[in-house]
Amino acid sequence: QVYLVQSGGGSVQAGGSLRLSCAASGINFKIHTMKWYRQAPGEERDLVAEITSSGTTTYTDSVKGRFTISRNNDRNTVYLQMNSLKPEDTTVYYCSTHKGPTVFWGKGTLVTVSS
Repeated sequence: QVYLVQSGGGSVQAGGSLRLSCAASGINFKIHTMKWYRQAPGEERDLVAEITSSGTTTYTDSVKGRFTISRNNDRNTVYLQMNSLKPEDTTVYYCSTHKGPTVFWGKGTLVTVSS
């Protein structure tokens, strides 16, 4: 069974920083692309950032230059470092990966940015 256990997040004032972590088990972590999504109430889940097995990263435009995705294959963990946070970054963040056709999700972490 694949498990994605998220930690981190919380509340911060605008301009502050937070780091999300996602520890994976049940997969050969080093070969998997790992992703972070976020979803506001009533809206679709949007891709925020992803990192391939080779370390190539991509970001949605709204977080470029502020967020950094990274991975530690020894710890089977993917991170999302979020700097210069804005109130509009407030929402629930999910880590994700897939194994074959099946997509797996973490349980979500709430990030709240106050102005």
